[in-house]
Amino acid sequence: MNDASTTSTSEAQESSLVQLPVSAMAQTTDDDVIEDVEDADSEDSLTFSNGVIEKIVAIACRDVPGVVGMKGGFFKRVQETLTGADLTKGVTVEVMQDNSVRVNISILMAYGAYAPQVFEDVKKAVVRELSSMTGLEVSGVNLRIEDVIAAGELDDDEREAN
Repeated sequence: MNDASTTSTSEAQESSLVQLPVSAMAQTTDDDVIEDVEDADSEDSLTFSNGVIEKIVAIACRDVPGVVGMKGGFFKRVQETLTGADLTKGVTVEVMQDNSVRVNISILMAYGAYAPQVFEDVKKAVVRELSSMTGLEVSGVNLRIEDVIAAGELDDDEREAN
């Protein structure tokens, strides 16, 4: 599998990497223009495993209002909340031919939250964090709401888990 190929299965995700050309890492500010300084003979490279990208996405989603958690059962969600285990649950990434990334996220949404606003907030957080931490371009964000959780539901499940 080549680094710029599309991945969507879990076994492909574990073995695939996203490689970012060194010249694409240059950050620009408002009116600054940075020339492409990549040497054609350069052997420099920066590579991210899909797991790193998935973890950045999962962490970015944590603080979005209306997101209760990532895809998974109540007991697993409570356990993961307490232990921090398996942060990438509910997140997959696909590397596109142009090395941009398409992100697929499955969340649990708080009852009463406005889904279109949650989507916009998740998208902004994911694009902001991936761009600032990796320099990768996000070609798309797909959000799937797996369940709606009422305020008391999570508290009840936490008590049952203890």
